[in-house]
Parts: sequence; structure tokens; C-alpha cells
Amino acid sequence: MVSTRSSSRADSPPRSPSPPPPPPSRSTLSSSSRDTTATATTSRTRGTFRHAPTPWTLLWLGVSLPLVIWDTGYVLGRPHTMEGGLAHWPLWSPYKLYGEVDHVYGWKAVREGTGFTAAQGLLNVVETAMYAVYLWLWRARGETTTMTPGGGGRRVVSGRAGALAVVVGFSAAVMTLSKTILYLCNEYFSGFANIGHNDFLTVLFLWIIPNGAWLVGPTYMIVSMGTEIVDNLGGTAHAKNE
Repeated sequence: MVSTRSSSRADSPPRSPSPPPPPPSRSTLSSSSRDTTATATTSRTRGTFRHAPTPWTLLWLGVSLPLVIWDTGYVLGRPHTMEGGLAHWPLWSPYKLYGEVDHVYGWKAVREGTGFTAAQGLLNVVETAMYAVYLWLWRARGETTTMTPGGGGRRVVSGRAGALAVVVGFSAAVMTLSKTILYLCNEYFSGFANIGHNDFLTVLFLWIIPNGAWLVGPTYMIVSMGTEIVDNLGGTAHAKNE
């Protein structure tokens, strides 16, 4: 039995070694490289902060910024921008009426040396500069992207510039809202010392409605940009966009 097994082992032909696997072709390497690059690019794109102001934000800034600049020029230019001053007519002539409605803007505040109006005007300069930085980052550092195959595009600012734009815009909106509330509270806690001489309709149309706009606009920006900041910090922004 032993010899038979030995003989059969000796007579069986030796097994040839299995051939090595063929090397990957260039097409396979290229395809793998493209897939890896595409995956990395997609990962980087999904992790990049992207911001575009809403149409309502642009509308509000387009209306409010020229008015704030106009108002700031009047306040910081007093008494020359007031009635009888060298710079009053024609640019600041409407403030003759408003100064009679709200004495904070009239001769009463100037004669009494009230500093609140000028302090508010100085903050207007800082606030306007912040909005200017926000718009500059969006326009200068942004790129126009196509949103739909057959539609137009919108300008989007990405990365660090986009994140900085949102932080600056959000901070400016908080500043605007806070400053407006302070202005209204100052009047309330002074017993309406500067507008109490008017009838209700005058206060409604020339004081409440105009100033109320500076409560609505900044509040919208705070909610819009604040939601965007929270979504990106929470990692839910891309899930919403997909």
C-alpha cells in the first residue's frame, strides 16, 4: 500500500503555478483616479459654505441704505442742514417738517444739547459700513451660478468670504434692530416728550409707520441669516439643499 501511494505520487504531473493577475490597464487606473477625484471634489463642495442674499434682503438694503445715508448726513451736519442753514435746501428740506413732528430732529434738541440724535447718527455710519462690506463681499468675491438648466443664475459667495459676509450682514441687522428699538424706547420712557404734541394721525403716518419699517426689515434679515448660520453649524444645510 505504501509503495503504490508513492508510485502514484511520483507519476502524477507537477502542478503549474497559477498565473499572476494581469496588471490594471490605463483605462482602469484613469477611471479609478477620476472616481476618487470626483468623490473628493464632491466632498469639498458639500463642505463649502455658500451664501446668496435673498431678493427681499437686496430690496430692503436697496431702499434703506440711501435713506439712512441721507438721514445720517442731516443729523451729523446740524445745524447747517437744518432750516436756515447753508446746506438745508434742497437736499434736507423735508426735515423741516419732520423736525417739527419729532423734536429729536428739530431745533429743540440742538438748543438743549441733546446728544442722543448725534450718537445714533454715528452708529448709522458704522452700521452702513458693515452693510457695504456685506454687499462688497457678495459682489466682488461671489460667482454667478446657474440654478436650473434653462433658467438664470444667482450670485453666490462661497467659502470663508461667504461665511464672513453672513456674519457681517447678520451683525449689522442686529445693530439696526437694536438701535431702532432703543430710539422708540427712549421716546416711550421720556413720556413722549418729543412727539407728544402731535395728533394721532400725524404720529401714525409720520412717525410710527416710517420707523416701523426699520423693525420689519432688519428682523427679516436676522431670521433669514440666523437660520442659515444655525443650519450650517448644525450640519443640516446641505440636506435641505439636496
